Amino acid sequence: METIYTDLLCIGAGLAGERVAVEAAAAGFETVCLSIVPPRRSHSSAAQGGMQASLGNCCMGDGDCPDVHFLDTVKGSDWGCDQEVARTFVETAPVAVREMAFWGIPWNRVVPGESTYFKGGKQYEKVEASEREGMITARSFGGTAKWRTCYTSDGTGHTLLYTMDNKVVELGVAVHDRTEAISLIHDGETCMGAVVRCLKTGSLRVYLAKATLIATGGYGRIYRETTNAVINEGGGAIIALDTGIVPIGNPEAIQFHPTGIVPTHILVTEGCRGDGGTLLDVNEHRFMNEYEPEKAELASRDVVSRWMTHHIQKGFGVKSDYGDHLWLDIRHLGAKHIKTKLREVEEICNNFLGVDPITQLIPVRPAQHYTMAGVRTNKDGAAYGLKGLFSAGEAACWDLHGFNRLGGNSLAETIVAGKIVGEKIAEFLQGCEVQYKTASIRDRVAKDLDRIDRLISGRDGNENVFEVRNAMQDELMDHVGIFRNEKDLQAAVDHLQEIYARAKKVGLHSNGIGVNPELTLALKIQGMVRLALCVAYAALERTESRGCHAREDYEARNDRDWLKRTLATWNEGDDLPTLNYEPCTQTVELPPGERGYGVCKIISCDGEVIGE
Repeated sequence: METIYTDLLCIGAGLAGERVAVEAAAAGFETVCLSIVPPRRSHSSAAQGGMQASLGNCCMGDGDCPDVHFLDTVKGSDWGCDQEVARTFVETAPVAVREMAFWGIPWNRVVPGESTYFKGGKQYEKVEASEREGMITARSFGGTAKWRTCYTSDGTGHTLLYTMDNKVVELGVAVHDRTEAISLIHDGETCMGAVVRCLKTGSLRVYLAKATLIATGGYGRIYRETTNAVINEGGGAIIALDTGIVPIGNPEAIQFHPTGIVPTHILVTEGCRGDGGTLLDVNEHRFMNEYEPEKAELASRDVVSRWMTHHIQKGFGVKSDYGDHLWLDIRHLGAKHIKTKLREVEEICNNFLGVDPITQLIPVRPAQHYTMAGVRTNKDGAAYGLKGLFSAGEAACWDLHGFNRLGGNSLAETIVAGKIVGEKIAEFLQGCEVQYKTASIRDRVAKDLDRIDRLISGRDGNENVFEVRNAMQDELMDHVGIFRNEKDLQAAVDHLQEIYARAKKVGLHSNGIGVNPELTLALKIQGMVRLALCVAYAALERTESRGCHAREDYEARNDRDWLKRTLATWNEGDDLPTLNYEPCTQTVELPPGERGYGVCKIISCDGEVIGE
């Protein structure tokens, strides 16, 4: 079996993985990136709206600074984030944006003079001073006090990823695409690399590394209705959870984006609403300004998604063959604006809906979008439990986002965390020596070969892997969605345990040879159901409402009892995760308070009930 040695193994070649690789390679360390797809097809390329950084260049960003960005981020997280991480992030983001400009990002720039913008469906004029001409500009995003989301029309992720991949090539980083890590190699104390499967031939390879990074993105594909690409099945989280040592942080923190198009659930950017788009109901009546008079469509994503769902439940949804939905209206922005700053939205609507957003309404409803959860790390990106293992980006619970991520903070996190974690990995690698224990490597490879053989031979059973996956997705969608309660969550846990038993009996209905999507999924299905159980069980145990976690039976945010982070691990042989908890923040720079949007009661740390 082929064995490949390197200083740093990056599992994942999206923005976070490649940004870490750039930092390590620039410091002189040999680096290999693994990717399921060619790196420029990573899900990072799908990000449309922009990247938050407090530059304060445009007139609507006057007075912005890292302190304001910090305040928005902590409030957005519903006081669930690590404030030390948030502070580091907001201070570094402006540097990172300018660095990306130096590397070639064609950021939209300030154009001086008077121009039109829309806010809450109303037309306004803004005047950009001539002395700002050519500076990086920004647009408005939900939950922010200032316009600070830097963008390249509505293809920001695309331009960032192409630029980053060019930098990777320039620095000689090896990228092995169409490969997937199926397990981590470790001895219970130190991570030594991974067992990797070639998706073209089906053969296994061993990668041994002094440092290993998990940067595989989120695991939205455990839900049926998601904006995530088909590759976002949680591979990185699965192999971390499989160690029985490394915890998943806040697995119950699942974000739903307000504007997934119906029926495909492809995302149309928050930039639509940031640029002045409005949400309408079956009567073509705008409703968000009635629920949220101050922020309207630009409250945080968890709040807008809940109000949209509530409005549909009140009977104001538009009936369709694919379920009730609402309308997104950007017609008033005009053809020029849509064809320049929202051109991908126009293409998506035309190609997938047969709808022209210049003259027609866009059918939307909330869809699963992002996992604030991930491999729990410290502020340096080092994973809990195993020396030499790191994580960054959506795959990590760093924990910048707490229980709700602000739009634009995810792209920013990939670049900022990639820069910071890359620097820390470079420091770790200085003088680092690792003893690769052959027994650990041999045992891990033998286990992986055995489970492949059992799947192909059908020794464990003949359950259809696609039917098991569909059952899991339906269970989460039906019972662990935007609104949650004990009855539904307990039902989800019970049913997912039954589905997990089925997952253990999966057998292939194909020969398993070569390019074989059935085997690829079958190798992950038990891990996917384990992740689903982590989400459902942690949501059941968290008896409060915080950010995206909205309990109908516990409506208050309970800072007295639940100002803490969930840590989920999985012991071999168990049918439920083990849940432990740690304090939410390492430093409390900003004490818990009201967010300023969203209807929520709060039980304060001293037991006082606020909002009744």
